[in-house]
Amino acid sequence: MNKAQVGAAAESAACRRLREEGYRIVARNWRTRLGEIDIVARDGDVLVFVEVKSRSGPGFGGPEGAVDRPKQRRIVAAAGAFLAATGCELAARFDVVAVEDDDIRVLRDAFRVDDVRTPA
Repeated sequence: MNKAQVGAAAESAACRRLREEGYRIVARNWRTRLGEIDIVARDGDVLVFVEVKSRSGPGFGGPEGAVDRPKQRRIVAAAGAFLAATGCELAARFDVVAVEDDDIRVLRDAFRVDDVRTPA
């Protein structure tokens, strides 16, 4: 499998796990000029922006470590564009789904908007 196929398989596995945990998938691969949101889902009355990261082995560290501050900033910017485009007024949360082979971990509230703001 090439990188795109691995990513698509990880996102499909993430969607299955999220559904098992009660999330309702709203959108996948939502794109804007500011970035992309892998999965947008509802968890009760909360709109969740989900970043999916996968690794096929332990050589590069855990997948969740790849969601660094610059990546978080892009996700937050894209989420803001999604909210503006849809007019959605639900509370929002940022989750990360880490996929390593058959191990799928949902990290709820993995980061917050305040975590990525540059101090004045």
